[in-house]
Amino acid sequence: MGLPVSVLARGASASTVQAAGAVAAVFDELREVDALFSTYRPDSEVSRIASGELTLHDCHPVVRDVAHRCDLLRRQTQGLFDATTPEGSWDPSGLVKGWAAQRALHHLAEVPDLDWCLNAGGDVAVLSSSGRPFVVGIQDPRDDRRVAATASLTTGGVATSGTAARGAHLYDPRTGQPASPYWLSVTVTGPELEVADVLATAAFVAGPRWLDVVATGVGCAGLAIDAQGELHPSPGWPGTLDG
Repeated sequence: MGLPVSVLARGASASTVQAAGAVAAVFDELREVDALFSTYRPDSEVSRIASGELTLHDCHPVVRDVAHRCDLLRRQTQGLFDATTPEGSWDPSGLVKGWAAQRALHHLAEVPDLDWCLNAGGDVAVLSSSGRPFVVGIQDPRDDRRVAATASLTTGGVATSGTAARGAHLYDPRTGQPASPYWLSVTVTGPELEVADVLATAAFVAGPRWLDVVATGVGCAGLAIDAQGELHPSPGWPGTLDG
């Protein structure tokens, strides 16, 4: 998917054959997702849709399911997230990363005596059977060597959207123009990485209305960081604000 993915197993049986098999199944599934959704591969179904070779109606059922999810989240965010690009092509990449990582967790859940953390390009999905939380660091967008805050959770996802890593790459789907840089980054936590990832992007685009976007996600909380490095947590932020 054009990004690094890592899996951490925590527990006494982390080095077993069963755990290794679960991790292998995760990467096998992510490769299958990449084959369907990659915008870099000309033979993927997303690329074939863009070229006019394939219609959504004739796609793999998983692709149609993702299209449905994109539509639901477009409506939930009132157009702040949209899989249709300003050029008019369909690119579900903004949903697929979180969706694929969350979906792959079911392989890890088959080893129930372990705690799992799956990191997909900096966005994290966790599953803790022990009840011991994972503490996820939120990078300072002004200094990538520093942790600005942490989020603590036993199950769910943490996703960050901003300009620190990739520059001004986000746009406002309602106007087709680059998103106004009101925040340096917005992080969202929630029960599922799929939704947290989309809401982080939509909240960043929303600027001063970011809290309204976070509030549309059941069980979600958010943290915005402004240009001065000041932290703005939503109610219920599940972590520390001192790094």
